[in-house]
Amino acid sequence: MACLACFGLESARAEEAPGRAMARQATADTTPWITTNHADHDILKQNFTSGSEVTKACLTCHNEAGSQVMQTIHWTWRDPDSPEEEKIGKAGLTLNNFCISIHGNEPRCTSCHAGYGWKDKSFDFTDETKIDCLVCHEQTGTYKKFPTMAGLPVDKPKKFGKKTFTPPEWNTVAQSVARPTRKNCGTCHFFGGGGDGVKHGDLDSSLFMPDNALDVHMDARGKNFDCVRCHTTVAHDIAGRSYRTPAFETRTSLVEDDLAHKISCESCHTATPHQKGSKPNDHTDTVACQTCHIPTFAREKPTKMWWDWSKAGVKKEGKPYVENGPYGKPVYMTKKGDMRWEKNVTPEYFWFNGSIETLTARDTVDPSAEIAVNRPLGERDDPNARIFPFKVHRARQPMDAQAKNLVIPHLFGKKGSDAYWKTYDWNRAVASGMEHAGLPFSGDLAFAETSYVFPITHMVAPKEDTVACAECHTREGGRMSAANLGGFYMPGRDTGGPLEASGWALVLASFFGVVIHGTIRILARQKR
Repeated sequence: MACLACFGLESARAEEAPGRAMARQATADTTPWITTNHADHDILKQNFTSGSEVTKACLTCHNEAGSQVMQTIHWTWRDPDSPEEEKIGKAGLTLNNFCISIHGNEPRCTSCHAGYGWKDKSFDFTDETKIDCLVCHEQTGTYKKFPTMAGLPVDKPKKFGKKTFTPPEWNTVAQSVARPTRKNCGTCHFFGGGGDGVKHGDLDSSLFMPDNALDVHMDARGKNFDCVRCHTTVAHDIAGRSYRTPAFETRTSLVEDDLAHKISCESCHTATPHQKGSKPNDHTDTVACQTCHIPTFAREKPTKMWWDWSKAGVKKEGKPYVENGPYGKPVYMTKKGDMRWEKNVTPEYFWFNGSIETLTARDTVDPSAEIAVNRPLGERDDPNARIFPFKVHRARQPMDAQAKNLVIPHLFGKKGSDAYWKTYDWNRAVASGMEHAGLPFSGDLAFAETSYVFPITHMVAPKEDTVACAECHTREGGRMSAANLGGFYMPGRDTGGPLEASGWALVLASFFGVVIHGTIRILARQKR
């Protein structure tokens, strides 16, 4: 039973809700449009032999695009709002608890960078010809970057596992360019963390062609929104949250500003999305829309929820091996250790104002408790904070036992290097990774329990599948665990408190009022 039914509004048609009507108006025309056919441009008909040559051709017309791209996080891999010395971002000293860090591992990690050839510290971030225009804009679906070649496609057929990569047909892909589609964005974002669905939980390959039950906005037979429909873009700067930079700072709807970004739910649905007078409208100042409208994530494909690096290195008959478990996903890999995958996962909930604080490899940690490698910022009294759903990925990862900081291992590398996947020697790998990052390592290695959060914003369910009121307002706590959301009274969850006391006082007052009133009437009747 959905929330509307809980308040006796099941007969109300959701289509009558102002927020639904506004959203229909704001997104009425989904017809793709272009202003040029790139196949007609002579400069794209030359004999290209590399991606950089295509980029040079693009920049002859789009002469501001290079400088624009170079200011974005897709290029810098740094938090645009953090000071340089903090080194926040993938290209800085920020850590995670799945692949940990790119330092020393660039050729593997930067296969999803919007550039060509970032294989080590020598990469020239000022060279516009290193920008990869095609990964975001080509529409043939044939353009592939090789997984271990620092963002470069192959120049001759080459195998990776069971898959063979072939050189791009440069003219064909160059002439196909258009606005980015879900295919362009998903090529990287659906496979973050080293595989399909590993990282986010609400982003995986099921969103290439989802149905209405999986996502009401991206439904391939319905609204069929591309990512840029909500992640609106100005001068190549794509709206969205990154580290401490929130996706939006003001909750503005298109009613108030028709040029506002469409990154928030309120942009299209307004702050009162439900039928006038309905109780759910009273929640929008403290509860994010996603909290009720995304009941679970990883609904079609599993996502990784646990990764234990301390168990890596075990071999069978002297050789690395992989053991698959439920869903056909690896539960043990010699290279990576123990893992656990889950489907249809209920989120955890925190107060969230849009910013996330993250550790770096320089920060001191307390290994006696679970270490939050990153954590959502926001408190109940923060006017910008809402109760928000998260995937929490937990792991056991390497740390410096003496210096009390999480460390960076060198994982990927060629034979003869100190890379863990070649030597299976943690001390060598960590010493190499930390040196690459310019940081000290005592040589005293330990492993720490950690957590890492991902905001859940995709896989919006149909209205009939929204979270029921009783799933949160229940004595056992339900979804709204007091462990993460304590310090305030929630009806149905908490006992005592002024609200409950006031409610019982009203009940008792009503009861005694009825008794007194009845007694007076009986006595008055007897006197007559």
